[in-house]
Amino acid sequence: MSNIVVPVLGESIVEARIAKWLKKPGDHVEVGDPLVELETEKTNLELSAEKRGVITSIARKEGEDVKIGELLAVVDENGAGAAPPAAAQSGNGSKATPTARRMAEDLEVDLGVVQGTGAAGRVTKQDVRNAIAPTSDKLAPTSGSTIAPTREGQVAPTREAKIAPTPARPIAPTRSGDRTEERVRMTKRRQTIARRLVEAQQTAAMLTTFNEADMTQIMALRERRKESFKKEFGVGLGIASFFVKASIAALRAFPALNAEIQGDEIVYKHYFDVGMAVGAEGGLVVPVIRDADRMTFPQIELAIRDFAKKAQDGTLTLDDLRGGTFTITNGGVFGSLLSTPILNPPQVAILGLHKIQDRVVPMNGQPTIRPMMYLALSYDHRIVDGREAVQFLVKVKEYIEDPANLLLEG
Repeated sequence: MSNIVVPVLGESIVEARIAKWLKKPGDHVEVGDPLVELETEKTNLELSAEKRGVITSIARKEGEDVKIGELLAVVDENGAGAAPPAAAQSGNGSKATPTARRMAEDLEVDLGVVQGTGAAGRVTKQDVRNAIAPTSDKLAPTSGSTIAPTREGQVAPTREAKIAPTPARPIAPTRSGDRTEERVRMTKRRQTIARRLVEAQQTAAMLTTFNEADMTQIMALRERRKESFKKEFGVGLGIASFFVKASIAALRAFPALNAEIQGDEIVYKHYFDVGMAVGAEGGLVVPVIRDADRMTFPQIELAIRDFAKKAQDGTLTLDDLRGGTFTITNGGVFGSLLSTPILNPPQVAILGLHKIQDRVVPMNGQPTIRPMMYLALSYDHRIVDGREAVQFLVKVKEYIEDPANLLLEG
Protein backbone atom coordinates (compact mmCIF):
# COMPACT_ATOMS: atom_id res chain seq x y z
CA MET A 1 0.00 0.00 0.00
CA SER A 2 1.15 3.57 -0.65
CA ASN A 3 -0.37 6.79 0.55
CA ILE A 4 -1.13 9.75 -1.70
CA VAL A 5 -0.61 12.94 0.32
CA VAL A 6 -0.76 16.65 -0.37
CA PRO A 7 2.72 17.58 -1.63
CA VAL A 8 4.68 20.79 -1.09
CA LEU A 9 2.79 23.11 -3.40
CA GLY A 10 5.20 25.98 -3.84
CA GLU A 11 6.46 29.17 -2.27
CA SER A 12 4.29 30.31 0.68
CA ILE A 13 1.40 27.94 -0.20
CA VAL A 14 0.37 25.85 2.82
CA GLU A 15 -3.04 24.50 1.82
CA ALA A 16 -5.21 23.69 -1.17
CA ARG A 17 -8.79 22.76 -1.99
CA ILE A 18 -9.80 19.54 -3.72
CA ALA A 19 -11.34 20.81 -6.93
CA LYS A 20 -12.04 17.48 -8.63
CA TRP A 21 -11.16 13.82 -8.26
CA LEU A 22 -10.08 12.40 -11.62
CA LYS A 23 -10.12 8.80 -10.35
CA LYS A 24 -12.37 6.84 -8.01
CA PRO A 25 -11.94 3.82 -5.71
CA GLY A 26 -11.33 0.70 -7.76
CA ASP A 27 -9.70 2.56 -10.65
CA HIS A 28 -6.41 1.28 -12.00
CA VAL A 29 -3.67 3.92 -12.30
CA GLU A 30 -0.36 3.98 -14.10
CA VAL A 31 2.66 6.10 -13.19
CA GLY A 32 1.95 9.67 -14.28
CA ASP A 33 -1.84 9.33 -14.43
CA PRO A 34 -3.56 12.45 -13.03
CA LEU A 35 -5.36 11.57 -9.80
CA VAL A 36 -6.81 14.78 -8.43
CA GLU A 37 -7.01 18.47 -9.30
CA LEU A 38 -5.96 20.76 -6.45
CA GLU A 39 -7.00 24.40 -6.36
CA THR A 40 -4.41 26.69 -4.75
CA GLU A 41 -4.31 30.41 -4.18
CA LYS A 42 -2.28 30.89 -7.35
CA THR A 43 -3.32 28.24 -9.86
CA ASN A 44 -4.84 24.77 -10.23
CA LEU A 45 -2.51 21.78 -10.12
CA GLU A 46 -2.89 18.13 -10.99
CA LEU A 47 -1.41 15.53 -8.65
CA SER A 48 -0.25 12.44 -10.57
CA ALA A 49 0.34 8.84 -9.51
CA GLU A 50 3.93 8.00 -8.62
CA LYS A 51 3.29 4.23 -8.65
CA ARG A 52 0.98 1.93 -10.56
CA GLY A 53 -1.78 0.13 -8.76
CA VAL A 54 -5.44 0.30 -7.81
CA ILE A 55 -7.03 3.06 -5.73
CA THR A 56 -8.52 1.40 -2.63
CA SER A 57 -9.86 4.47 -0.84
CA ILE A 58 -10.22 8.24 -1.07
CA ALA A 59 -9.82 10.11 2.21
CA ARG A 60 -11.00 13.62 1.33
CA LYS A 61 -13.98 14.83 -0.69
CA GLU A 62 -14.23 17.41 -3.44
CA GLY A 63 -14.51 20.91 -2.00
CA GLU A 64 -12.57 20.12 1.18
CA ASP A 65 -9.54 22.18 2.17
CA VAL A 66 -6.38 20.17 2.81
CA LYS A 67 -2.93 20.99 4.15
CA ILE A 68 0.51 19.82 3.06
CA GLY A 69 1.16 16.23 4.16
CA GLU A 70 -2.49 15.26 4.70
CA LEU A 71 -3.72 11.95 3.31
CA LEU A 72 -5.72 12.09 0.09
CA ALA A 73 -5.96 8.48 -1.08
CA VAL A 74 -4.47 5.00 -0.76
CA VAL A 75 -3.13 2.95 -3.68
CA ASP A 76 -2.70 -0.82 -3.55
CA GLU A 77 0.46 -1.58 -5.49
CA ASN A 78 -0.32 -5.32 -5.39
CA GLY A 79 -3.24 -4.58 -7.66
CA ALA A 80 -0.89 -3.27 -10.32
CA GLY A 81 -1.40 -6.31 -12.49
CA ALA A 82 -5.13 -5.94 -12.63
CA ALA A 83 -6.62 -4.96 -15.96
CA PRO A 84 -7.43 -1.29 -16.09
CA PRO A 85 -11.18 -0.63 -16.18
CA ALA A 86 -12.64 0.71 -19.37
CA ALA A 87 -13.06 4.15 -17.85
CA ALA A 88 -9.32 4.37 -17.32
CA GLN A 89 -8.68 3.97 -21.03
CA SER A 90 -10.63 7.01 -22.16
CA GLY A 91 -7.94 8.39 -24.40
CA ASN A 92 -6.81 11.95 -23.86
CA GLY A 93 -9.09 12.58 -20.90
CA SER A 94 -6.23 12.07 -18.47
CA LYS A 95 -4.00 14.37 -20.56
CA ALA A 96 -6.31 17.36 -20.66
CA THR A 97 -5.76 20.60 -18.77
CA PRO A 98 -8.24 21.30 -15.95
CA THR A 99 -9.87 24.07 -17.98
CA ALA A 100 -10.19 21.85 -21.05
CA ARG A 101 -11.68 19.04 -18.98
CA ARG A 102 -14.31 21.33 -17.49
CA MET A 103 -15.21 22.70 -20.92
CA ALA A 104 -15.46 19.18 -22.36
CA GLU A 105 -17.81 18.13 -19.56
CA ASP A 106 -19.99 21.20 -20.10
CA LEU A 107 -20.22 20.56 -23.85
CA GLU A 108 -20.36 16.76 -23.59
CA VAL A 109 -17.24 16.33 -25.70
CA ASP A 110 -15.36 13.01 -25.65
CA LEU A 111 -11.76 13.96 -24.86
CA GLY A 112 -10.65 10.63 -26.26
CA VAL A 113 -11.17 11.92 -29.80
CA VAL A 114 -9.64 15.36 -29.28
CA GLN A 115 -6.14 15.90 -30.63
CA GLY A 116 -3.98 17.68 -28.04
CA THR A 117 -1.62 20.46 -29.10
CA GLY A 118 -0.32 21.44 -25.67
CA ALA A 119 2.91 20.36 -24.00
CA ALA A 120 3.40 16.58 -24.16
CA GLY A 121 0.22 16.29 -26.22
CA ARG A 122 -2.09 17.70 -23.53
CA VAL A 123 -5.53 18.78 -24.64
CA THR A 124 -6.11 22.51 -24.13
CA LYS A 125 -9.28 24.59 -24.02
CA GLN A 126 -8.64 25.70 -27.60
CA ASP A 127 -8.34 22.06 -28.72
CA VAL A 128 -11.84 21.40 -27.34
CA ARG A 129 -13.13 24.46 -29.19
CA ASN A 130 -11.47 23.32 -32.42
CA ALA A 131 -12.91 19.81 -32.06
CA ILE A 132 -16.51 21.01 -31.93
CA ALA A 133 -16.40 24.22 -33.95
CA PRO A 134 -17.13 22.64 -37.37
CA THR A 135 -20.21 20.67 -36.33
CA SER A 136 -21.53 21.84 -32.97
CA ASP A 137 -24.03 24.59 -32.40
CA LYS A 138 -23.16 24.66 -28.70
CA LEU A 139 -20.84 27.58 -29.27
CA ALA A 140 -22.60 30.84 -29.93
CA PRO A 141 -21.01 34.21 -30.75
CA THR A 142 -20.96 36.42 -27.69
CA SER A 143 -19.36 39.65 -26.65
CA GLY A 144 -17.18 37.84 -24.10
CA SER A 145 -13.46 38.30 -24.11
CA THR A 146 -10.45 36.06 -24.04
CA ILE A 147 -6.75 36.76 -23.91
CA ALA A 148 -4.98 37.48 -27.17
CA PRO A 149 -1.96 39.54 -28.30
CA THR A 150 -2.83 43.01 -29.55
CA ARG A 151 -1.05 45.65 -31.53
CA GLU A 152 -0.06 47.17 -28.22
CA GLY A 153 1.84 44.05 -27.24
CA GLN A 154 -0.24 43.20 -24.21
CA VAL A 155 -3.00 40.75 -23.66
CA ALA A 156 -6.42 42.06 -24.46
CA PRO A 157 -10.03 41.07 -24.93
CA THR A 158 -10.99 39.94 -28.37
CA ARG A 159 -14.42 38.95 -29.61
CA GLU A 160 -14.75 35.32 -30.52
CA ALA A 161 -17.04 32.36 -30.19
CA LYS A 162 -17.60 31.35 -26.59
CA ILE A 163 -19.74 28.89 -24.76
CA ALA A 164 -23.38 29.85 -24.90
CA PRO A 165 -24.32 30.89 -21.36
CA THR A 166 -26.55 28.56 -19.40
CA PRO A 167 -29.53 30.41 -17.96
CA ALA A 168 -29.15 30.96 -14.25
CA ARG A 169 -31.20 28.51 -12.20
CA PRO A 170 -33.44 30.35 -9.72
CA ILE A 171 -32.96 29.34 -6.12
CA ALA A 172 -36.33 28.10 -4.86
CA PRO A 173 -38.45 31.08 -5.95
CA THR A 174 -41.80 31.26 -4.23
CA ARG A 175 -43.59 32.69 -7.25
CA SER A 176 -42.88 33.90 -10.75
CA GLY A 177 -41.01 37.19 -10.90
CA ASP A 178 -39.38 36.96 -7.46
CA ARG A 179 -35.88 38.35 -7.13
CA THR A 180 -33.36 35.57 -6.49
CA GLU A 181 -29.89 35.27 -5.04
CA GLU A 182 -27.10 32.79 -5.54
CA ARG A 183 -24.44 31.99 -2.97
CA VAL A 184 -21.15 30.82 -4.47
CA ARG A 185 -18.08 29.83 -2.50
CA MET A 186 -15.03 31.94 -3.36
CA THR A 187 -12.22 30.09 -5.09
CA LYS A 188 -8.84 29.88 -3.42
CA ARG A 189 -7.45 32.32 -5.96
CA ARG A 190 -10.22 34.86 -5.44
CA GLN A 191 -9.80 34.56 -1.65
CA THR A 192 -6.08 35.22 -2.05
CA ILE A 193 -6.63 38.17 -4.38
CA ALA A 194 -9.06 39.69 -1.87
CA ARG A 195 -6.73 39.09 1.08
CA ARG A 196 -3.62 40.42 -0.64
CA LEU A 197 -5.29 43.56 -1.97
CA VAL A 198 -6.59 44.44 1.48
CA GLU A 199 -3.21 43.54 2.96
CA ALA A 200 -1.43 45.84 0.51
CA GLN A 201 -3.61 48.77 1.49
CA GLN A 202 -3.37 48.08 5.22
CA THR A 203 0.36 47.43 5.50
CA ALA A 204 1.90 49.77 2.92
CA ALA A 205 1.86 53.57 2.82
CA MET A 206 0.58 53.44 -0.74
CA LEU A 207 0.57 56.52 -2.94
CA THR A 208 0.14 57.00 -6.70
CA THR A 209 1.76 59.53 -9.01
CA PHE A 210 0.71 60.16 -12.62
CA ASN A 211 2.20 61.32 -15.89
CA GLU A 212 1.50 60.90 -19.59
CA ALA A 213 3.59 59.71 -22.50
CA ASP A 214 3.47 60.64 -26.16
CA MET A 215 3.39 57.29 -27.99
CA THR A 216 4.16 58.74 -31.45
CA GLN A 217 7.73 57.46 -31.73
CA ILE A 218 6.98 53.93 -30.52
CA MET A 219 3.94 53.60 -32.77
CA ALA A 220 5.93 54.82 -35.76
CA LEU A 221 8.77 52.42 -34.98
CA ARG A 222 6.36 49.52 -34.64
CA GLU A 223 4.70 50.40 -37.93
CA ARG A 224 8.06 50.41 -39.72
CA ARG A 225 9.30 47.16 -38.21
CA LYS A 226 6.19 45.08 -37.55
CA GLU A 227 6.35 42.95 -40.70
CA SER A 228 10.10 42.26 -40.61
CA PHE A 229 9.99 41.67 -36.85
CA LYS A 230 7.14 39.17 -37.16
CA LYS A 231 8.82 37.41 -40.08
CA GLU A 232 12.17 37.12 -38.30
CA PHE A 233 11.04 36.25 -34.77
CA GLY A 234 7.57 34.77 -35.20
CA VAL A 235 5.90 37.22 -32.83
CA GLY A 236 4.47 40.71 -33.13
CA LEU A 237 6.28 43.77 -31.81
CA GLY A 238 4.05 45.28 -29.15
CA ILE A 239 4.47 48.10 -26.66
CA ALA A 240 4.93 45.85 -23.62
CA SER A 241 8.58 45.10 -24.37
CA PHE A 242 9.31 48.83 -24.59
CA PHE A 243 7.80 49.42 -21.17
CA VAL A 244 9.68 46.46 -19.69
CA LYS A 245 12.96 47.86 -21.03
CA ALA A 246 12.10 51.42 -19.96
CA SER A 247 11.13 50.27 -16.46
CA ILE A 248 14.36 48.33 -16.00
CA ALA A 249 16.41 51.37 -17.08
CA ALA A 250 14.49 53.52 -14.59
CA LEU A 251 14.84 50.89 -11.83
CA ARG A 252 18.62 50.98 -12.28
CA ALA A 253 18.52 54.73 -11.65
CA PHE A 254 16.14 54.41 -8.68
CA PRO A 255 16.90 51.06 -6.98
CA ALA A 256 14.50 51.66 -4.07
CA LEU A 257 11.61 50.83 -6.40
CA ASN A 258 13.13 47.37 -7.01
CA ALA A 259 13.39 46.56 -3.31
CA GLU A 260 11.23 45.19 -0.50
CA ILE A 261 10.92 45.58 3.25
CA GLN A 262 11.80 42.65 5.52
CA GLY A 263 11.35 43.56 9.17
CA ASP A 264 13.42 46.67 9.80
CA GLU A 265 15.64 46.09 6.74
CA ILE A 266 15.39 47.13 3.10
CA VAL A 267 16.39 44.40 0.65
CA TYR A 268 17.63 45.87 -2.63
CA LYS A 269 17.28 43.45 -5.56
CA HIS A 270 20.11 43.56 -8.09
CA TYR A 271 18.14 41.48 -10.56
CA PHE A 272 15.00 42.34 -12.48
CA ASP A 273 12.10 39.87 -12.45
CA VAL A 274 9.22 41.77 -14.01
CA GLY A 275 5.67 40.58 -13.41
CA MET A 276 3.10 41.13 -16.17
CA ALA A 277 -0.46 41.21 -14.82
CA VAL A 278 -2.80 39.08 -16.95
CA GLY A 279 -6.55 38.66 -16.70
CA ALA A 280 -7.29 34.92 -16.59
CA GLU A 281 -10.19 32.62 -15.84
CA GLY A 282 -10.77 32.81 -12.11
CA GLY A 283 -8.99 36.13 -11.53
CA LEU A 284 -5.89 38.19 -12.13
CA VAL A 285 -2.54 36.41 -12.27
CA VAL A 286 0.96 37.86 -12.51
CA PRO A 287 3.40 35.58 -14.37
CA VAL A 288 7.01 36.71 -14.01
CA ILE A 289 9.59 37.40 -16.73
CA ARG A 290 12.80 36.41 -14.96
CA ASP A 291 16.07 38.25 -15.58
CA ALA A 292 14.20 40.52 -17.97
CA ASP A 293 17.23 42.82 -18.15
CA ARG A 294 19.13 40.09 -19.99
CA MET A 295 16.42 39.52 -22.56
CA THR A 296 16.04 41.02 -26.02
CA PHE A 297 12.87 42.64 -27.33
CA PRO A 298 11.87 39.44 -29.21
CA GLN A 299 12.49 37.29 -26.13
CA ILE A 300 10.28 39.54 -24.00
CA GLU A 301 7.49 39.54 -26.60
CA LEU A 302 7.69 35.73 -26.88
CA ALA A 303 7.54 35.38 -23.09
CA ILE A 304 4.45 37.61 -22.91
CA ARG A 305 2.77 35.70 -25.73
CA ASP A 306 3.47 32.36 -24.06
CA PHE A 307 2.12 33.60 -20.71
CA ALA A 308 -1.04 34.86 -22.44
CA LYS A 309 -1.61 31.46 -24.06
CA LYS A 310 -0.94 29.57 -20.83
CA ALA A 311 -3.32 31.85 -18.94
CA GLN A 312 -5.98 31.19 -21.57
CA ASP A 313 -5.42 27.42 -21.46
CA GLY A 314 -5.16 27.28 -17.68
CA THR A 315 -1.63 25.85 -17.79
CA LEU A 316 0.30 28.47 -15.82
CA THR A 317 2.55 26.79 -13.25
CA LEU A 318 3.48 27.91 -9.75
CA ASP A 319 6.99 28.60 -11.02
CA ASP A 320 5.53 30.98 -13.63
CA LEU A 321 3.90 32.99 -10.83
CA ARG A 322 6.66 32.85 -8.22
CA GLY A 323 8.45 35.95 -7.01
CA GLY A 324 8.83 39.14 -9.02
CA THR A 325 10.55 42.41 -8.08
CA PHE A 326 8.39 44.89 -10.02
CA THR A 327 5.01 44.63 -11.77
CA ILE A 328 3.47 46.15 -14.90
CA THR A 329 -0.30 46.08 -15.43
CA ASN A 330 -2.12 47.28 -18.54
CA GLY A 331 -5.72 48.24 -17.93
CA GLY A 332 -5.71 50.00 -21.28
CA VAL A 333 -6.38 46.76 -23.14
CA PHE A 334 -9.78 46.72 -21.45
CA GLY A 335 -10.43 50.39 -22.20
CA SER A 336 -9.24 51.98 -18.93
CA LEU A 337 -8.18 55.59 -19.41
CA LEU A 338 -6.80 56.10 -15.90
CA SER A 339 -6.52 54.05 -12.71
CA THR A 340 -4.53 53.66 -9.49
CA PRO A 341 -2.97 50.17 -9.48
CA ILE A 342 -2.62 48.39 -6.13
CA LEU A 343 0.77 47.08 -5.01
CA ASN A 344 1.66 43.42 -5.41
CA PRO A 345 3.27 42.67 -1.98
CA PRO A 346 6.07 42.43 -1.05
CA GLN A 347 6.96 44.60 -4.05
CA VAL A 348 7.02 48.34 -3.42
CA ALA A 349 6.07 49.65 -6.88
CA ILE A 350 3.74 48.87 -9.77
CA LEU A 351 3.43 50.63 -13.12
CA GLY A 352 -0.03 51.03 -14.63
CA LEU A 353 -0.47 51.47 -18.40
CA HIS A 354 -3.65 52.77 -19.97
CA LYS A 355 -5.50 53.23 -23.23
CA ILE A 356 -3.72 55.06 -26.05
CA GLN A 357 -6.00 57.91 -27.05
CA ASP A 358 -5.60 60.83 -29.46
CA ARG A 359 -5.53 64.08 -27.51
CA VAL A 360 -4.81 67.69 -28.33
CA VAL A 361 -1.45 68.74 -26.87
CA PRO A 362 0.62 71.90 -27.39
CA MET A 363 3.61 71.44 -29.70
CA ASN A 364 5.79 74.47 -30.46
CA GLY A 365 2.98 76.75 -29.39
CA GLN A 366 0.42 75.05 -31.66
CA PRO A 367 -2.34 72.57 -30.75
CA THR A 368 -1.46 69.15 -32.16
CA ILE A 369 -3.23 65.79 -32.03
CA ARG A 370 -0.94 63.09 -30.59
CA PRO A 371 -1.49 59.49 -29.40
CA MET A 372 -1.14 59.83 -25.63
CA MET A 373 -1.13 57.36 -22.75
CA TYR A 374 -1.61 58.12 -19.07
CA LEU A 375 0.92 56.38 -16.82
CA ALA A 376 0.36 55.64 -13.12
CA LEU A 377 2.97 54.54 -10.60
CA SER A 378 1.79 53.29 -7.22
CA TYR A 379 4.55 52.98 -4.63
CA ASP A 380 5.19 52.27 -0.96
CA HIS A 381 5.99 55.62 0.63
CA ARG A 382 7.73 53.84 3.53
CA ILE A 383 10.89 53.36 1.45
CA VAL A 384 10.19 55.31 -1.76
CA ASP A 385 10.15 59.08 -1.49
CA GLY A 386 7.81 61.13 -3.63
CA ARG A 387 10.76 62.70 -5.44
CA GLU A 388 12.10 59.29 -6.43
CA ALA A 389 8.70 58.08 -7.60
CA VAL A 390 8.08 61.16 -9.72
CA GLN A 391 11.55 61.05 -11.24
CA PHE A 392 11.21 57.34 -11.93
CA LEU A 393 7.99 57.91 -13.88
CA VAL A 394 9.53 60.86 -15.75
CA LYS A 395 12.42 58.63 -16.79
CA VAL A 396 10.04 55.94 -18.05
CA LYS A 397 8.23 58.66 -20.01
CA GLU A 398 11.50 59.89 -21.53
CA TYR A 399 12.51 56.41 -22.69
CA ILE A 400 9.07 55.79 -24.20
CA GLU A 401 8.97 59.12 -26.02
CA ASP A 402 12.48 58.58 -27.42
CA PRO A 403 12.94 54.80 -27.62
CA ALA A 404 16.35 55.15 -29.25
CA ASN A 405 17.64 55.90 -25.74
CA LEU A 406 16.82 52.30 -24.80
CA LEU A 407 19.47 51.14 -27.25
CA LEU A 408 22.01 53.54 -25.74
CA GLU A 409 21.05 52.29 -22.27
CA GLY A 410 21.91 48.77 -23.45
